[in-house]
Amino acid sequence: MKKLIFAFVMLAASPLAAQNQDLGLPAPEGGEVVTTGTEASGEEAEGGLTFTVTDESDWQNLTVAIPGFATDRDVPTPASTDGTAALGRDIARIITANLRNNGLFQPIGPDQLPQPGFAQITEPAWSTWVSRSNEMLVHGYVRGREDGRLVVGCYLYDVALQDELVREGWVIPPADWRRAAHKCSDLIYSRLTGESPFFDSRIAYIAETGPKNARVKRLAIMDSDGANHRFLTLGSATALTPRYSPDYKKLLYLSYVDGNPRIYVYDIGTGRQQLVAETGNPTLAPRWSPDGSYILYSMAVGGNTDIYRVPATGGQSVRLTDTPGIDIGGSYSPDGSRIVFESDRSGSQQCYVMNADGSGQRRISFHGGRCATPEWSPRGDQIAFTRIAGDFNIAVMEPNGRNLRVLTRGWQDEAPTWAPNGRIIQFFRTTRNSGRTSLYQVDLTGRNERKLPTPVDASDPAWGPILP
Repeated sequence: MKKLIFAFVMLAASPLAAQNQDLGLPAPEGGEVVTTGTEASGEEAEGGLTFTVTDESDWQNLTVAIPGFATDRDVPTPASTDGTAALGRDIARIITANLRNNGLFQPIGPDQLPQPGFAQITEPAWSTWVSRSNEMLVHGYVRGREDGRLVVGCYLYDVALQDELVREGWVIPPADWRRAAHKCSDLIYSRLTGESPFFDSRIAYIAETGPKNARVKRLAIMDSDGANHRFLTLGSATALTPRYSPDYKKLLYLSYVDGNPRIYVYDIGTGRQQLVAETGNPTLAPRWSPDGSYILYSMAVGGNTDIYRVPATGGQSVRLTDTPGIDIGGSYSPDGSRIVFESDRSGSQQCYVMNADGSGQRRISFHGGRCATPEWSPRGDQIAFTRIAGDFNIAVMEPNGRNLRVLTRGWQDEAPTWAPNGRIIQFFRTTRNSGRTSLYQVDLTGRNERKLPTPVDASDPAWGPILP
């Protein structure tokens, strides 16, 4: 399969003069950003504003103006039927939506702002932005090339200082214009917060269709904002609980054919699948180790369900739990030293932590209600889980079980998965009395919740790492 290439360009002092696939075909491998250099001005070029991603207090709200990206000349492009000028506004709208949905910024998009000219991209009309009380300003441009590709430039300015903070640019095929918008969003986010970004990433989930008693469940992927949706499996076999590999090249998932569970690894670049385990017993929740070497899964044998570990390439499984009852799940800490899981060994569904070899098992949830589907944050300082206390809600706690915070108030919210930087949690919500399921995201304040668009019902989300 042809590999898409993103070429990075270092911007000089002035601007330089997506489609769905057929069902069942492998997904594009994704672009590779080739970095040749970066550039920023002023003493503020390194670091960023300091925040703690799990701080319970409100994050500072920064006003960020994002007018439409300019163009040196409005030319046709396959990325937009209306040309590069319209495309520049669409890119600004995506950046605005990205920044609005993370709970930190107060972005103002291109539909509420004057449109800068091409020459103003590196020479902002400061009086315009000062009079609007904007703290930060994003400028950018889109330029069509003779070879059909596009150059997209992105600049971030501090309005009060009237100073450029950072700039980057990319040469892209027209189909990848949304990735350029996500890359610009990542640039802004990481520069202002000092944290790792997450916008240029993908989400895997289970697409559900059909009546409640005969659901068809297919493996699907999409961008972090719901765009560029693709189905990966045909639905002839039920697919469940996908997870991206640490290197983003593969998807792990559970498949049931005629009631027989199999654990597969799907190669996103080639579309080929590898059978890792065919247990012959009820099997649940396969998960990668942080280095991609092992896979955890749960298996029921003789009425007892335990957690097992198997090499990612297949082979002999090792049982890690051995207590009466049901032990399910298993999510590694980022350093691979510990595993969080759920168990009913105490008489109710609760969350436990053990060492990676199965030793040192201890309960960490003592909040009332039940604790299910735990997943360790990529930062290592939080565990997200489904809290069942009447309703099902998404909650977080520290790895020692302290400082519980309930983030959602839906009727049935479950199966949390973390953004690559540990700032946003994705989950699925079942609508009361309908059985309809949808994907949602919530930030760690619990105040910024949004529904992701999917063409069909959706469950079992999994957020992958940042794209290369």
